[in-house]
Amino acid sequence: MSTAQDPFMQLSRHTESSPMNATFHRNDEHSNGRPERADSSFLDTIVGRRGSLRPILNEVEAVAGTNTTVLITGETGTGKEVIARAIHELSPRRNRNLVKVNCAAMPAGLLESELFGHERGAFTGAVNSHLGRFALADRGTLFLDEIGDMPLELQPKMLRVLQEREFEAVGSTRTTRVDVRVVVATNQDLKQMVRDREFREDLYYRLNAFPVYLPPLRERKADIPELVEHFVQHFAESMDKTIETIPEETMRALVRHHWPGNIRELQNYIARGVILSNSGIFEPGPLEGYESIDPEIAYPTLEDKVRREILVACQRANWKLGGPRGAAARLGLKRTTLFYKMKRLGIAPPADRWQD
Repeated sequence: MSTAQDPFMQLSRHTESSPMNATFHRNDEHSNGRPERADSSFLDTIVGRRGSLRPILNEVEAVAGTNTTVLITGETGTGKEVIARAIHELSPRRNRNLVKVNCAAMPAGLLESELFGHERGAFTGAVNSHLGRFALADRGTLFLDEIGDMPLELQPKMLRVLQEREFEAVGSTRTTRVDVRVVVATNQDLKQMVRDREFREDLYYRLNAFPVYLPPLRERKADIPELVEHFVQHFAESMDKTIETIPEETMRALVRHHWPGNIRELQNYIARGVILSNSGIFEPGPLEGYESIDPEIAYPTLEDKVRREILVACQRANWKLGGPRGAAARLGLKRTTLFYKMKRLGIAPPADRWQD
């Protein structure tokens, strides 16, 4: 049985009894700057590695041993943090810190202090000095999630630390030098943000040194059965249940479903399904919120095309309809018009994603 918590990764450093588990053997004796692969590496713990993810994981393995900045893009829930962790675990820095920061979770002033630290008395409430995340990640890896939400006023300082490997803490005149490998991720279109002057062009090109794109789950249909089996086994074990059968009809429905929330949505759906299942058979509740888009439709109607275009725009806007970066603006529509079209076409976001 799996014991992982990540959306599509399982990792065990000490369990050998289960065939589902794979142990990542750390070996500090390596050549050419990359860890020596043992019988099973960190990449072997990722579900779907034999399918559509294979070329992506080959890229990850190739770039991991370098110090190159990596930009991971993809929709919400596609596993960007897992890929960032894989880059760190396969690098010579794996015995150092992997420090994570969500750039969307805090305002500009607080984010600057969080990244670069501050001196005592630097601002109201700064009663003690604070060590920033760049300093904590020295000789390790810094993962900046939601980099598209980094405020414009902070981006020049971010560009400098990437170029010069040095910075000053807030309220300090002392320059600190660091050796940090930076990996960033976003579900936004940074190129479009550059065109809209919402993101610095020079910072974009500095971050885009090695881009890695994670496709949405609807483009990874062949991986869904393996993911379903993995999650069913994991949640059945954690809930002390035994599930031996996944009906073919259920599996076909899961493969056909659109999964706008990607792997995270599938994981949550499977968890609910395991709770509802008894008698050793996986019997999940109905798939709600979205009509499945059948990839086998040979001649889509105009309505099908409009529905798909709206879905893509909403997902790229993280289900925000209004505003300059909302789905309505992307489609060239008024927010009220888009809302009407969505209602007519039966398009509704996951309950926790609606942003008007």
